[in-house]
Amino acid sequence: MSIHALSPAFAVAPQISPDDVQAIAAAGYKSIICNRPDDEGEGQPSFEAVAQAAAQAGLQARHLPVIPSDISEADGVAMAKLLSELPGPVLAYCRSGARSSTLWQLAQGR
Repeated sequence: MSIHALSPAFAVAPQISPDDVQAIAAAGYKSIICNRPDDEGEGQPSFEAVAQAAAQAGLQARHLPVIPSDISEADGVAMAKLLSELPGPVLAYCRSGARSSTLWQLAQGR
């Protein structure tokens, strides 16, 4: 698992698995945001599986699925809302981390 911090309160990662959640919690993250639609890629764990592992580890988890070619200002607003509601630090993930980074940048403009 490769985590890239964009700020002290926010980091991104490529696809995580339920087995990664304990290490994410041990690293100090309090919340997880999934920016991938379910079934986007072969072998991708469902958001529900990650959310269940997060709950067992005492983490919050939210799903804000976006398609990379269709990221909008409204998605940035939704990301900003999640970031204002969730305890930090927050780890967001998608296929590579790029769309989560883009959403975070859009949210910073809010």
